[in-house]
Amino acid sequence: MSEEMNAIAKQFTDFYYNTFDTDRSGLAALYRDHSMLSWEGTPLLGAPAIMQRLQELPFTAVQHRVLTLDAQPASSTEPAILVLVTGQLLVDDGSNILQYSQMFHLKPENGSYFVQNDVFRLVYG
Repeated sequence: MSEEMNAIAKQFTDFYYNTFDTDRSGLAALYRDHSMLSWEGTPLLGAPAIMQRLQELPFTAVQHRVLTLDAQPASSTEPAILVLVTGQLLVDDGSNILQYSQMFHLKPENGSYFVQNDVFRLVYG
C-alpha cells in the first residue's frame, strides 16, 4: 500500500503544482462543493470560493519546488491519503525564494482522487 500511496501522492503533487504554475484555472476539477481550503489562515469552502481565491492571487508567474513529500493513509475504511509538502516558491521575477508547507487530504472518487481539505502556509524565519 505505501508504494502505491506514495506514487499517487507524487503524481498528484506533480500535476497540482505544474497546473498551478501554468494555468490555475485547471485546478477547479480537483475540488468539490464541500472541499475546504485554509489559505494563510483564511478558510474557504467550496470549489467556487477556492478557485476565486487562487485566481485572485497577486502574482502572474509562480514556480513551485517540492523539497519534501510525505504521504499517509487518512482512513481505515477508504483509500484516502494525507499528503504533506514542504517546498520553495518563486513569484513573478523576484529573486526572493519563499518557503511553504501545504497539506492535502485526498479522497477517492470514481477511480481518481479529489481534494477534500487543503491547508497552505508560507513559512517565515
